[in-house]
Amino acid sequence: MGVYSTHTDQELTALLTDGDHAAYTEIFLRYNRMLYGHAHKKLRDKEEAMDLVQEVFAMLWLKRGSLKIESNLPGYLYTSLRNKIFNLMSHKSVEAEYIVSLQQYINDEYAVTDYLIREKQLQEIIDREMAALPPRMREVFELSRKKHMSHKEIAEALNISESTVTDQVKKAMKILKPRIGLVLYLVYYLQEH
Repeated sequence: MGVYSTHTDQELTALLTDGDHAAYTEIFLRYNRMLYGHAHKKLRDKEEAMDLVQEVFAMLWLKRGSLKIESNLPGYLYTSLRNKIFNLMSHKSVEAEYIVSLQQYINDEYAVTDYLIREKQLQEIIDREMAALPPRMREVFELSRKKHMSHKEIAEALNISESTVTDQVKKAMKILKPRIGLVLYLVYYLQEH
């Protein structure tokens, strides 16, 4: 049993706002499983559900000094999670488009300096993740995304079938998306707000 397992939510919240890490841990232990169950039910994806619940708890700790939770800690947590689920769902399609148009966005001459710095950091992350792809997959993906070649053009250039090109691009996206998806989501979110 935890140090604060007998404390009420109100007591834990008061301790949390003072920076009490043990109170934070107790809140996590008390509500993590329920929040995860709710997120998984809505998203049908274990990793996304875990990520969003972790974000809720990370935000709870980061905002601990300015929390305005009168009496309903579970309500506060569920509302935070619900908002993150809505944001994720509304940005999922944007994320896919963002990966495709990232190079164009990075080269946008009208971006402010702050965004240029973020874009450079993001490009470094993407380049590092792309460099970790198997050599042929990386070559196909770079021709598709950086050189903007069609699958047919890539197939001809590399002397492989078009279906192999399509398969390699899909596999690369499947590998890259979980690695850089959250970073892309955050950059898009910051751009819009």
